[in-house]
Amino acid sequence: MNLAPEIACPPPVACHIEGWRSLVLDEVGSTNSHASSLPPWTAVRANVQTGGRGRIRERHWVSDEGGLWLSAVLPCPGSRRKWELLPLAAGWAVLGALRDFGVADLRLRWPNDLMLGRRKLAGLLVERYQPATAVIGIGVNVFNQPELANPALAGLTARLEDIVPGGYTVDDVARLILRALRRMHAILLQGEFHQIADQLNLDWAKPRRVEITLSGRAHTFAGLFQGVDPHGRLRLLTEREGPCVYDATQVVLLRELD
Repeated sequence: MNLAPEIACPPPVACHIEGWRSLVLDEVGSTNSHASSLPPWTAVRANVQTGGRGRIRERHWVSDEGGLWLSAVLPCPGSRRKWELLPLAAGWAVLGALRDFGVADLRLRWPNDLMLGRRKLAGLLVERYQPATAVIGIGVNVFNQPELANPALAGLTARLEDIVPGGYTVDDVARLILRALRRMHAILLQGEFHQIADQLNLDWAKPRRVEITLSGRAHTFAGLFQGVDPHGRLRLLTEREGPCVYDATQVVLLRELD
């Protein structure tokens, strides 16, 4: 019986940047899944991601060539409770990195979508595959054109190329974000999350009307989003129940109404 010769996939390109061991792949299903068993301080970047996903599992994240599709493995020693703040803290870190890159009018939509008005520039997905590590998945539209892959995204996405003048690469954006993640990790390790909460609440000083769906509740309800408390819990003011706080694990969906 004749067998077709096996085609070997090219190995990932490895280098060290900003204290990370960085692996660059041409194509992968999910950078988070690829990074799931890798050691701390390893970053995986793919030119194309075919199985990218958002915080809501059934939502597919278009990951076409020219964007930044990055997963970073962080050590999470000690109490698991401390590291439950990672999704919000990582969003804060990427927000700061992109602002430093020159993106004006950028905001964080709770817990970790980066928005320009109503258009999404970047999103994050934090997953725990191993007890002692967490994988921070980050997708940033840089030079790619997601609306060509999915016309339904027309007018709903933003990309760096249209906001910040050229002369940079996807690697430059990755380097800035990886540096910000190390700084964020040090803050959480020291138990100083309140620093992050204080800065985020300055951005969230103006209450925003939202609709929220909680785990275990069949109906959604509306309220005023009022930032987060020092423990990272969402603060909501509702007409029926007054001031409420919710842990991120309780919130299935938050939708902005204005």
